[in-house]
Amino acid sequence: MVCALAVALGPALVRGGGRGDHVEYVGGTVAELRRSSGGSIDVTGAQYFRFESHQAVVEVPYERINVLEYGQNASPRYILAPLSPLFLLSKKRTHFLTVGYEDDSGRQQALVFRVGKGDIRALLASLEARTGRKVEFQDNEARKGGKG
Repeated sequence: MVCALAVALGPALVRGGGRGDHVEYVGGTVAELRRSSGGSIDVTGAQYFRFESHQAVVEVPYERINVLEYGQNASPRYILAPLSPLFLLSKKRTHFLTVGYEDDSGRQQALVFRVGKGDIRALLASLEARTGRKVEFQDNEARKGGKG
């Protein structure tokens, strides 16, 4: 049986082509990963979704992934407002990807990532192609950001 989750402690952080380089793990059910862990997502492999950070490597077979969700959080840029009131009118968008999957024990697990603006569209398209699942969008703004 294929292992749904492989964790190796202490790997070097590797970045390269075909990876989501601007990724931060912000929460989920994997105890080996700390919140705010920076790392990279690799969806270039034929069999596994892979997240690699300084603490651990998480690999999930694509066939076990049953949830792909994308959302945005838009917040006003208060910090830059003293420079110009126009910054209050602009919003910084944060892009979130949730990957849900069933582990070897049949329990539902989740990984939530903050993804860089330049990586999100390619990452969503690759995940749809590899898993055969459509990305669920939290709202219309997320749909525009993820597809447009």
